[in-house]
Amino acid sequence: MTPAELEAARDRIVPDVAAGGLSVLFCGINPGLMSAATGHHFARPGNRFWPVLHLSDFTPRQLKPSEQDELLTYGLGITNVVARATARADELSAEEFREGGRLLVEKVERLRPRWLAVVGITAYRTAFGERHARIGPQERTIGDTRIWGLPNPSGLNAHWTAQTMAEEFARLRHEAEAEADRA
Repeated sequence: MTPAELEAARDRIVPDVAAGGLSVLFCGINPGLMSAATGHHFARPGNRFWPVLHLSDFTPRQLKPSEQDELLTYGLGITNVVARATARADELSAEEFREGGRLLVEKVERLRPRWLAVVGITAYRTAFGERHARIGPQERTIGDTRIWGLPNPSGLNAHWTAQTMAEEFARLRHEAEAEADRA
């Protein structure tokens, strides 16, 4: 993909991979330019979302971004806090995050997943005004939907390795499975 093709994808929206009643709706910060150019979530080669999803046993094999619709067969989906694509998340304003949080609440109320998993705790903090939120389950709920903060899988997030991210994703998977068994 050329730099011009990537730049042409700025401000595009990548459609959600979502349906009603999912087990987990993963929520990214916003699409990057590679995702917007391809129409596939977490498409940048250095992004660790797809490997971590597999390492944590959410999927039986590592899916490619182009196979994102297969997530629905596992009761999983993807959306974003902010819909418009940018080269970097720091191009988004706090107001965009707050508005994105408001729209996300509406989406979750409509789709009613069991869990909303926000990948990027800083985005969660800003979107929901939860300045002290930490990775893991949150006290806030949206209706019956529980919320879990996950580390950002971007290759730029050097604080987390793929393995430590997978361990956190697996904590969510275990909780989601235990909750489903109780239901």
